[in-house]
Amino acid sequence: MAARQAVGSGAQETCGLDRILEALKLLLSPGGSGSSSLQVTKHDVLLATLKSNLSALEDKFLKDPQWKNLKLLRDEIADKAEWPQNSVDVTWSFTSQTLLLLLCLKETMIRLAANFNPGKPNPRTPEVAPALSPDALSISQQKTVQFVLQFVVTLGICPYLMPGVGVPLRYRTEFGAVVQDVVCFDAAPDATRRLYTSCKALLNVAQHTSLGSLIFCHHFGDIAAGLCQLGFCPTKRKLLTPAEEVLTEEERTLSRGALRDMLDQVYQPLAVRELLILQGGPPQSCTDVKTQMRCRAPAWLRRLCGQLLSERLMRPNGVQAVVRGILEGAGAGGSDAEVTAADWKKCDLIAKILASCPQQSLSPENYYRDICPQVLDLFHFQDKLTARQFQRVATTTFITLSRERPHLAAKYLLQPVLAPLHRCLNTAELSESDMVPGTILVTEEELSRCIEDVFKVYVVGNEPLTVLMDSLLPVLGVLFLLYCFTKQSVSHIRSLCQEILLWILGKLERKKAIASLKGFAGLDKAVPSLHSLCQFRVATQGGIMITIKEAISDEDEDEALYQKVSSEQGRVEHLGDLLSHCQECGLAGDFFIFCLKELTHVASENETELKTEPFSSKSLLELEQHQTLLVEGQERKLLVLQLMAVLCERMSEQIFTNVTQVVDFVAATLQRACASLAHQAESTVESQTLSMSMGLVAVMLGGAVQLKSSDFAVLKQLLPLLEKVSNTYPDPVIQELAVDLRITISTHGAFATEAVSMAAQSTLNRKDLEGKIEEQQQTSHERPTDVAHSHLEQQQSHETAPQTGLQSNAPIIPQGVNEPSTTTSQKSGSVTTEQLQEVLLSAYDPQIPTRAAALRTLSHWIEQREAKALEMQEKLLKIFLENLEHEDTFVYLSAIQGVALLSDVYPEKILPDLLAQYDSSKDKHTPETRMKVGEVLMRIVRALGDMVSKYREPLIHTFLRGVRDPDGAHRASSLANLGELCQRLDFLLGSVVHEVTACLIAVAKTDGEVQVRRAAIHVVVLLLRGLSQKATEVLSAVLKDLYHLLKHVVCLEPDDVAKLHAQLALEELDDIMKNFLFPPQKLEKKIMVLP
Repeated sequence: MAARQAVGSGAQETCGLDRILEALKLLLSPGGSGSSSLQVTKHDVLLATLKSNLSALEDKFLKDPQWKNLKLLRDEIADKAEWPQNSVDVTWSFTSQTLLLLLCLKETMIRLAANFNPGKPNPRTPEVAPALSPDALSISQQKTVQFVLQFVVTLGICPYLMPGVGVPLRYRTEFGAVVQDVVCFDAAPDATRRLYTSCKALLNVAQHTSLGSLIFCHHFGDIAAGLCQLGFCPTKRKLLTPAEEVLTEEERTLSRGALRDMLDQVYQPLAVRELLILQGGPPQSCTDVKTQMRCRAPAWLRRLCGQLLSERLMRPNGVQAVVRGILEGAGAGGSDAEVTAADWKKCDLIAKILASCPQQSLSPENYYRDICPQVLDLFHFQDKLTARQFQRVATTTFITLSRERPHLAAKYLLQPVLAPLHRCLNTAELSESDMVPGTILVTEEELSRCIEDVFKVYVVGNEPLTVLMDSLLPVLGVLFLLYCFTKQSVSHIRSLCQEILLWILGKLERKKAIASLKGFAGLDKAVPSLHSLCQFRVATQGGIMITIKEAISDEDEDEALYQKVSSEQGRVEHLGDLLSHCQECGLAGDFFIFCLKELTHVASENETELKTEPFSSKSLLELEQHQTLLVEGQERKLLVLQLMAVLCERMSEQIFTNVTQVVDFVAATLQRACASLAHQAESTVESQTLSMSMGLVAVMLGGAVQLKSSDFAVLKQLLPLLEKVSNTYPDPVIQELAVDLRITISTHGAFATEAVSMAAQSTLNRKDLEGKIEEQQQTSHERPTDVAHSHLEQQQSHETAPQTGLQSNAPIIPQGVNEPSTTTSQKSGSVTTEQLQEVLLSAYDPQIPTRAAALRTLSHWIEQREAKALEMQEKLLKIFLENLEHEDTFVYLSAIQGVALLSDVYPEKILPDLLAQYDSSKDKHTPETRMKVGEVLMRIVRALGDMVSKYREPLIHTFLRGVRDPDGAHRASSLANLGELCQRLDFLLGSVVHEVTACLIAVAKTDGEVQVRRAAIHVVVLLLRGLSQKATEVLSAVLKDLYHLLKHVVCLEPDDVAKLHAQLALEELDDIMKNFLFPPQKLEKKIMVLP
């Protein structure tokens, strides 16, 4: 026996991997046919094939001397094996021999690796790969081993699984159905013993790393199913004697231990996925094949898999393993929408699993304490392929936990997420080590991660649960200040902060939302905010961090005060920007009404309330406290005024979304008016505001809004205020209107006086006027591109300032002026004589908005070729020219537009008069009027286009004479007009090109005003740019002179702007000459047609 063992040991040393793999191939490849042929065989052919393969292997062992060492190794392993290797059932004999060869392969690979001693690498050739270990399998060898393992699992494990345990063979392949029928369950050994032997042998083979990866990657589920059945399947122990038991209790215990060791060893997502399949995978058929009844997994297996899955979940990184195990499975088929829906359902399912505390957990507290940090880690995956799914799982788990266990969610999820913001609150206690100036309280990474997590939970999750809202409410002040800081520069978290704030403000109760906005604005000091010692700073990686402020020295007190004031002002402006996105939900309107009421309170405060007892009766401490209260009160008043200014500027006319808000607005206005009357502080602004608010109520009662009975109940809140106004206000018109409104509201609109209807119409006309003024503002700020009219632009910019007060003081435009403005969709001839006469009268109205609107209406009619308007061309021209003298921008720009449009229709009649006026002296017309006429002429030249050649002579002569005018602004205007004309004349410029060139050269070199020299050089730029490639023909005689002029300006001109214009002209000239000397090659073919 000892001699045999010695021989066997020698066999292990000399037996190679190739011989073992050749023996395995012999078992798999019968009769020269490929293994794929086995999948189409039937029962008798399969059995015959297995028998012939076993016989061929035994013949090789007996007859071939080269197989002697492998035979000795196999016999040695067979002697150590503790399972029956021969059976009447051919399938088991085949499986047993295959397992023996796999064990031989494992032992040989271990021995080869132990004897391998690689030499030291040669330092001269470091690029040479190291020597390969002799136990490494090639690709083809791995493929052979995989085929063998498939046969072992198919013949040695799957047929012996109970119904409902694992995936049945007949549902896998056609070959599996054949195997299920050829296995003889009555022959020895017993089916359970066969299953135990196969699982134990495969686990033994899997102890080698290379072979274990091949086994577990493809067959982990089947082996796990076998071990579950062996170790945990309940047995009827009362009916079996120890001799009748197939497996002993020790073997069952070993199976349970082997299952847990295998689960701990493999890739955890794989273990999770296979356990889920075992727990609820496709059911297996029952023993009655005819009925095809599908059986689900037995109860003991479902409980076991649930327990094992819970153990996987509670391990370190168990949450990630569960998520990957479910999501990394085979994707759903079908369209993209179906796949996406399936993924969402998987994510929601995982979230429910994670949110449910398993039974074997000691307590929910312990479970969530271990799980919640792993759930938060799912937010921070960087892999783009899995990040969205992981974040979906984390968000859904977050929401589910907050809904089912709000107390634990607040403790283990919300507190860690919001910890960076809580750390810098003014209610937090800072340690002495954290109060050192310059200390980083919240790092850049922490703050960015916090904001991103809050965005994913609140905005993406979009579940306004109470625990979520209550947790975020204390840190809203810090979040808003962070949003304000991000508005100062570029930041990737700005949009996240804005979306979070908009979401929480929209979901909060309206009272809480208004309270939060008060805290944002600084009106409520009780709202938690940023700690006074903390500040935001830009971090090194482009993010934001929170640090402790540096100590302020006496020299920096002024700078610190300036920073404080500017930050408060910026905070109010940013609050206005934020509220501009909250108009649809009504929050902006409610906050505006709140500020209006605060403004009323400020207006109603009497100075007598601030008077105190004589200073002699107070201590110094009381005086200091009194002064502090006075300063705080003044700061609050200024803040309210600043808020109102910002809101009036940023909010649109759709700020009020319902009748209640409109009524509250009117009530606040009436209260402020009554307070002003009580203090005898009536003003024009108050009177106009009061009349407009009452007109707004009249519009609502007049049918602009479909009022319900509930709306009238809200309107009745105004009755006491209207009564007070009717009794105390000095203006009789407003008194009468207040009385009539009270009657209309009390009768629910059944009775309405003429005063109510007139007030409604007046308010509607005022609204139309504001729309016209807004349109005029847009058109009046069109920036001319000509250097010559920079003086006119400066004049316009200076005159824009006083116009801001016109909108509130403007009277109502007559109805006839408003109606023609809507004629854009009407046909020519639709304007009546009465309408035209009314608009002509409005053109002389002393009120600026009325006059400007009338001029715009006339211009529109001219543009639409209205016959009634064109018949009065001379009168219209006179009106436009007279309004050119007006000093207001709205008026004279409207007049300029009207003259230009009229000249486009009748250029031969109007152009001579304009040229004469432009060429007149200062005594007849002011320089400003001549500049405005120059703007008209420029627009006419542009509008005429190619037709300008007809009027070449008078235009050129006028502009050349204007270049010699003593007024520098007029010279620049003439040059600009000359440039516009020349670039449109093309070849018609040839006869006067010398005169124009000489004029430009003289002005550019000798004129004393910089603005005029700039204009002359700019004419050259326009000339070259307009002529383009035609310049070499049109300007051939003067091109050299222009080049010398430009070089002269570049070298000697002291003005940088003129140099820039000259450089641009040289670049234009350079491009022209390049294209002239080196024309672009065109690939074209000419076809000549011979006569």
